[in-house]
Amino acid sequence: MTNRITQLFNIRYPVIQAGMIWTAGWRLASAVSNAGGLGLIGSGSMYPDVLREHIRKCKQATDKPFGVNVPLIYPDIDKHIQIIIEERVKIVFSSAGNPNTWTPLLKQHGVTVVHVVPGSKYAIKAEAAGCDAVVAEGFEAGGHNGREETTTICLVPGVCQSVKIPVMAAGGIASGRAMMAAFALGAEGVQIGSRFAATEESSAHDHFKQAVIHSAEGDTMLTLKELIPVRMLKNKFYTQVKEAEERCAGKEELQLLLGRGRAKKGIFEGNLDEGELEIGMVSALIRDIRPAAQVLQDIWKEFCSLQKGIGEWKI
Repeated sequence: MTNRITQLFNIRYPVIQAGMIWTAGWRLASAVSNAGGLGLIGSGSMYPDVLREHIRKCKQATDKPFGVNVPLIYPDIDKHIQIIIEERVKIVFSSAGNPNTWTPLLKQHGVTVVHVVPGSKYAIKAEAAGCDAVVAEGFEAGGHNGREETTTICLVPGVCQSVKIPVMAAGGIASGRAMMAAFALGAEGVQIGSRFAATEESSAHDHFKQAVIHSAEGDTMLTLKELIPVRMLKNKFYTQVKEAEERCAGKEELQLLLGRGRAKKGIFEGNLDEGELEIGMVSALIRDIRPAAQVLQDIWKEFCSLQKGIGEWKI
């Protein structure tokens, strides 16, 4: 397939691996890129020197395009941006912040910039800021999310109608069938997180991966909307957050409860009780841990099979 997304990134398949914190290091990013998709290093959980190390190792592991995801809510963003420029990374996905802040500087250095948005009004702002494409992420997605709770199936068509730049869909996509649905809604590519979190190359702890593949419908919840909304698996920490929210705890109390390193504790260190287990709704459909390349190929084969089948329908 050749479309605006494959041409924009110079990739074979319009499949992007999300740059998830504590999950998307150079091993996962390079594996996806080598398989024909676009791998992203998740810089949100990295100190600047660690990010530089992952970029350099990714360059050694693949000669294919890859990028860096930069969540704008995290500290040291200015240092991250400088490292990205110094290391000549050509693709950046930004999220959770104002695209006007860094897009102009990145564009001056020849970087392709994509911004992740939870609504059409944010997509319009991203286009005006000079972004080359946007990811329309529905609230089914894991990790940080939109307060409006707009589902992917409602969000993607609205964003596609609002902007002229290419749109990728995210949130609840872990199969070729879901990818086909996203394309039917107007998307030209998909960004996939949770399915790639449960792969062999993911840097997440095995305890976390096992929790993902054993989860069921209703096991994730969007919470902490008073701070920054995040979808996570229900566990002891989630119960503490829920109880605090039910008694109308303020931002300061919630921030104290959240503390520092909750996501690292859960995702990277495997503490399933006290950690923040960020993952999407679609975890209920993930049942195994496989190599990232196999995941991508299976998604693409199912997508192509469905595409062929639709062409053969008789109406």
